[in-house]
Amino acid sequence: MAKKTKVAEKKIPLKTWLEADETLRLPAIVPPVTYPIETLVPEVRHQTPAVGQRATRPDGRLHGLGQTKYIDDLAFPGMLYARIKRAGIAAARIKSVDTRAAEAMPGVMAVLTGREIPVNSFGPSLKDQPVLADDFVFHAGDGVAAVAAVTEQIANDALDKIKVEYEPLPAVFDPVEAMQEDAPRVHAPNSNIYATKLIKKGDIEKGFAESDHIFEGSYRTQMVEHVPLEPHASIAVWDPNGRVSIYSTLGRITLGRADIARTLKLPINRVRVIATIVGGNFGGKNEISQEPVLALLSKKTGRPVKGTFTRTEEFIATTTRHPIIMDYKTGVMKDGRLVARKVRLVLDGGAYCSWSETTLGKACILAAGPYNIDNLHAEAFVVYTNKTMTGAMRGFGAPQVCFAYESHMDDIAEALKIDPLDIRLLNAFEEGSPSPTGQVLHSVVVKDSLRTAAERFGWKEPRS
Repeated sequence: MAKKTKVAEKKIPLKTWLEADETLRLPAIVPPVTYPIETLVPEVRHQTPAVGQRATRPDGRLHGLGQTKYIDDLAFPGMLYARIKRAGIAAARIKSVDTRAAEAMPGVMAVLTGREIPVNSFGPSLKDQPVLADDFVFHAGDGVAAVAAVTEQIANDALDKIKVEYEPLPAVFDPVEAMQEDAPRVHAPNSNIYATKLIKKGDIEKGFAESDHIFEGSYRTQMVEHVPLEPHASIAVWDPNGRVSIYSTLGRITLGRADIARTLKLPINRVRVIATIVGGNFGGKNEISQEPVLALLSKKTGRPVKGTFTRTEEFIATTTRHPIIMDYKTGVMKDGRLVARKVRLVLDGGAYCSWSETTLGKACILAAGPYNIDNLHAEAFVVYTNKTMTGAMRGFGAPQVCFAYESHMDDIAEALKIDPLDIRLLNAFEEGSPSPTGQVLHSVVVKDSLRTAAERFGWKEPRS
């Protein structure tokens, strides 16, 4: 039989237990910190210690390892794929759209036309662009119908089954021709000239009369596509409470959210836009494109719907840089001093306004260049044509006129046998110079920048 072992118990006084328990339960007390009453002002140019230091981008490692999740890497259960049928004709009236064959195809879950868009117009300023063309086609890249299918291939095949009957209309492709009274009206009966700007300073005719020389030149730029590595792409998903979430490559999601809500005729608080990591924008993703289409296809099917533009669609169905025709006339004294300058700009806006009004303003304000000119007359027009719409792209309006006025300055310098650097130093803005619109300029370092660049380049050194 096992023998019981008696264990000795040590008695701890009640006071010791209470003291230990009280110690454990005491809150952490932070010693008081005395903050300086005097405001400390950092030394000039030392406010941000990170300037001039090596810094690691938060997303750099993921990019380097190829692990960044772009929108094309995202997928949802039951997700469908959307494609949009493009018109392929510059100007036409849509007589009929027959989608029956496409709807009958296995794997096609929904088809959408312009008549089903609650509010079929959008735009950053003028609401002149349809989500899907309904009655009329205004350029070849207009969408006329959309399909959601279980695979992209089936969606592509279904587009061929959609039959659209058009009545071709006269089209206009040259912006100067579009300004004529007898030119075809893109958005009839409205004029093709939909925005203008005029800047006047001094007396232009007097300035020309006092000039020793008059120089004229015409310059034009071409339409440019942004060509980001990642095309436009979005995914639309509805929840059971009737709210839509849109994952998108949009660069301006707040503006996009408002436009999406308007086109869907929804309160804005029922639209959520999630910005994905963008694989290139450059201004080309500043407004909505297919997002309302995807949202309506998703609502029709009850499933997430994803749409990704092809490279061809990037060129024909998204915004591009404005081509501008720029005419310059400049009065100059013998020593190269600019006395008067007259500028006329004609912007090709394509089929829709997009950001053309902003581009027009920038181009006109900057058209004279960074030079002191007492007498100035600058006028600008933006015109509808039946071409791909133009919009925001890296300084929209500024690069085009910069090319023109600097080319013009080189032409003047060559004709007067003046060094191109010297004629710029003679006329460039200085501290306190007024801009063409009367703004007094501060922190002006144009001449300093020119001298520094010329010195580093060795501009004045003899050339072999």
